[in-house]
Amino acid sequence: MRIMRWITSSLRAKLLTLFIVLSSIPLIVVGLISYQKSFDLISSHSKASSKLQADMLGRNIDILFEDTEQLLELSKNPKVIHFLFSQSETYQEAKDILQTFKLYRETYKYENVLNISFINLYGKGISERRGVFRLNLNPLRNPHFRTLSQNPSLILKIPPAGASEYDRLDGFTYSGPNVISIIASVKQRITHEVIGFIVIDLNDSFIKEFCDKVTIGKTGFFYILDQNGQPVYVPSVNEQDQALVRQISASGLDHHENDSFVLQTKGPPKFIVSNTSGSTGWKIIGMAPLQEIVSDANQIRQLIVVSVVLSAVFAITIHFFLTRRLTKPIQQLQHKMRLAASGYLESKVKPAGTDEIADLGQSFNIMLAKIKRLLEQSIREQEQLQKAELRTLQAQINPHFLYNTLDSIVWMAEAGKNDRVIHLVKALSRFFRLSLNKGRDWISIQTELEHAQSYLIIQQMRYRDILDYEIDIQPELLNYPILKMTLQPLIENALYHGIKNKRGKGLIQIAGFRENETIVVLTVTDNGIGIAEEQLDFLRCQLARPLEAEEENHVDGGFGLLNVHHRLRLYFGEGFGVQLESTEGEGTRVSIRIPKNRGNQ
Repeated sequence: MRIMRWITSSLRAKLLTLFIVLSSIPLIVVGLISYQKSFDLISSHSKASSKLQADMLGRNIDILFEDTEQLLELSKNPKVIHFLFSQSETYQEAKDILQTFKLYRETYKYENVLNISFINLYGKGISERRGVFRLNLNPLRNPHFRTLSQNPSLILKIPPAGASEYDRLDGFTYSGPNVISIIASVKQRITHEVIGFIVIDLNDSFIKEFCDKVTIGKTGFFYILDQNGQPVYVPSVNEQDQALVRQISASGLDHHENDSFVLQTKGPPKFIVSNTSGSTGWKIIGMAPLQEIVSDANQIRQLIVVSVVLSAVFAITIHFFLTRRLTKPIQQLQHKMRLAASGYLESKVKPAGTDEIADLGQSFNIMLAKIKRLLEQSIREQEQLQKAELRTLQAQINPHFLYNTLDSIVWMAEAGKNDRVIHLVKALSRFFRLSLNKGRDWISIQTELEHAQSYLIIQQMRYRDILDYEIDIQPELLNYPILKMTLQPLIENALYHGIKNKRGKGLIQIAGFRENETIVVLTVTDNGIGIAEEQLDFLRCQLARPLEAEEENHVDGGFGLLNVHHRLRLYFGEGFGVQLESTEGEGTRVSIRIPKNRGNQ
């Protein structure tokens, strides 16, 4: 009764009660709906993420098997076919085959391959482990070989659980619980008749490595079953999880193929996700407590509850100040107008209600938004215009360079220097292919160096007596992005304005290093005639000018020094670009400063 009397005692109390009711009910309703929606959404995302992890694990296994199956190309080797087809062999034949094994290992770096073996239908074979050997048993007594003789196109993957000591055929391959075998038939090249088999033994440690790298939840794990439901790999887990693994292995997952589901247990429910390897047919199964999968959803629930409570408290607090601040909207609008007049166009008003002041604030916001859009449109158009002009400059490849190179090719062809013609044409082709680069503005530093090297090869063949070059770039910089055709114009300047005008042999050095954790510096240095002090001061003055004050500057040999500098400043800002150092009579050094990890390749 006392509460009712307080509510009816004043208009302010009535407004407060009405305000609490009208604000709390929507907050509670919205909170409940938000919780349910967020719980469903996050749960589905977490389950999809776990499914993606299983798919990634299966794909990693498939990729490793696909890479290893490249060794099956050995079965097409004529020496191997002759060895299997004939009943006798020479020491040289066996040595050549083993050397071929070694060559494949050195080429493809197969770390998990334990042994490679060949055996014909009569028991004669050769392997890395034993060399040339002969079995006492008929190979076709082995069920895997019988299967391949009847289906020559198959490639069998035998997990550790699927190979017995007898299956390993008298020990000519590796045996034991940690060996996976890939077996395929070897066919005669003309008749395609099966004449033998190739066996590749793998260490199964890569499966453990793959499974350990992929996680599901916080305490979950992945394990792998073969086509028959036998374990290929199961990590060390507690007894309860081991019992669940045995239960799933015994019941199979045919009704949950490539799917996810919740398994009810005596303890907390488990989330199960499965996938089937396309290469081996093995099943990759992930298991984790369901509570870990939906833990983010539970955190969202707590966050929503706290948000609703804080929103209610905040709304009540606002009410107490509302009646005493009727003039606040006018003061706020005045303040925002002054900010806008000073140039800050983000000073928008937050109008409340539908009265004249709120309408005025809304109109003010619309006006600012239109002004901002017009300014942004003007800036975008100006940037697009500058980029279009720069791309036009980028497309202007010096025709004299092409004409002179083609003249050199004709002269070499007439002189019968075919090898040099081929070398020069390849360099020219690579130069223009990298110049075009499918219209992209960004390439890696490594690709830019290849482009510059193609240009230097062409020029070195034209100016063999006066040109040498060196390239010294830190390897860790090669994958960083750079604007296309940044180095070539600087090399062209070094050649035409430095080295050609001096006596004796010229040298162009290209180097690159990190100035700090955020800056990459590339340099082009020549030992040419250098730049006169007056001309050097003029060029440095041009480099220091702001972008809006730039004028077109033509330099022979491509875009020129200034165009490269302008492009870098347009993309990266005033703190980056070209720096110039030169001593007349000694040479010139041009440095390019760009930020690390900027741009889009």
